[in-house]
Amino acid sequence: MSLSRSPSPNKGGGWSSPGLTTNFDNLSGRSTPRKAYGEIQMNGAVGSNDVSWTTAKARSDRVNGYPSFETRHDGFFTRHARRMSRGLPSFVRGGEKEKLGRGRWYSSNDSKTMRFLGFLGRSMWRMRLRLLVLLSCILALVVFYVTPMHRVYRRASLLGGGNNFVIILAANQGGGVMEWKGPREWAIERDSVKNKKKYAKKWGYNLEIVDMSTKKRYAHEWRESWEKVDTIRNCMRKYPHAQWFWWLDLNTFVMEPAYSLQKHVFNNLAGNTYRDINIYNPLHITHPINNSQLDATSLSAVGDGKASSIDLIIPQDCAGFNLGSFFIRRSTWTDRLLDIWWDPVGYEQKHMEWEHKEQDALEHLYINQPWIRSHTAFIPQRKINSFPMGACGENGEDKRIHYKEADRDFVVNMAGCEWGRDCWGEMYNFRELSNKLNRTPWEKFKDGISDRVKAMQKKPEKNEGKS
Repeated sequence: MSLSRSPSPNKGGGWSSPGLTTNFDNLSGRSTPRKAYGEIQMNGAVGSNDVSWTTAKARSDRVNGYPSFETRHDGFFTRHARRMSRGLPSFVRGGEKEKLGRGRWYSSNDSKTMRFLGFLGRSMWRMRLRLLVLLSCILALVVFYVTPMHRVYRRASLLGGGNNFVIILAANQGGGVMEWKGPREWAIERDSVKNKKKYAKKWGYNLEIVDMSTKKRYAHEWRESWEKVDTIRNCMRKYPHAQWFWWLDLNTFVMEPAYSLQKHVFNNLAGNTYRDINIYNPLHITHPINNSQLDATSLSAVGDGKASSIDLIIPQDCAGFNLGSFFIRRSTWTDRLLDIWWDPVGYEQKHMEWEHKEQDALEHLYINQPWIRSHTAFIPQRKINSFPMGACGENGEDKRIHYKEADRDFVVNMAGCEWGRDCWGEMYNFRELSNKLNRTPWEKFKDGISDRVKAMQKKPEKNEGKS
């Protein structure tokens, strides 16, 4: 049988490859191509030079078998590379596996260190999801509390909401004209300003430091001491997107900078304030007003009872309203109040009678104007305006007014310290107390070691004194 139709280069067909051209090509299809057993040699080769099926199978068996390992290229670098590779850990896959720890990472040296690393690696792989969550939390803490990113978050109106608040701080009271300012007065102002800056920066609030120096700016030469109302109006123009404005006198100090205004007051405004002045009424104001011509809201002791209608938040001390620390909200009602509050007619007629200036003027408006009561709320004094000992009583035992360290009051106001008390001493003591109460764990640890060292140093001195 010839391969005449194949594209063979040889004449008569066929192939030059020994595996394709065999000795059985000339046989007819009726005879078997199988040779007798004697025609095949003992080594599996056919007598002729052609490759038989038995020879090819024998060669294939040698290739697919498992011959013994023979080292090749046994040079210097190959020997050292092989020696280094024996000490490296390997991963068993397929083939022969151990009964224990199948497919696991192991070291050929089987040292304690490598076993420990293997155990650690397997444990981490099992807890990979938990570790991923833990690392994500740590990254979030670093981003939002270590880097300045948390300030951006707290300041954004849609996130932290810090941009909705403005702290107004009255500085340079009198400007050295109404009273002489010495080193202590300047030190009080420096500490107060630094305290407000730190707090505003922490929570992303706006801070407006107002120079209250006495100047000839108004028609009456002494009306500069009444400019609190005018200052609030100017701040509302300067910060058109802010909603709440917090006025603070210079002699105030934020004792707990970890308290945000949102969490401390505004997240639960209805619960932190009260509308009925009869709950605490040192001025003995009749409330509500008895007038049949008024609407139901004005006749109610709590107005409409909604927190959204509160536009003015005032604390009360033992003598009545206290404007050393109060909140006022931007609204149409507030614009109307500021216009009447700043009316020069009332000032010209009552400035000799109203010793506390704008504070007495606001009390007069609250008593005589029913529309003011429906939008005014009161807040417990110790919530935003605690007094030190000596203010509103020498003993300082009024739980509604005086500062309590155990309760961690938010703000302390050294009101009236210029009248017979030491303003600088009170400011210094409260500043040091605030630093002590707000120490970090690391600072507490260092202070504890320092206190123990000092105590150990004092014992030998006592023993020497006794001897």
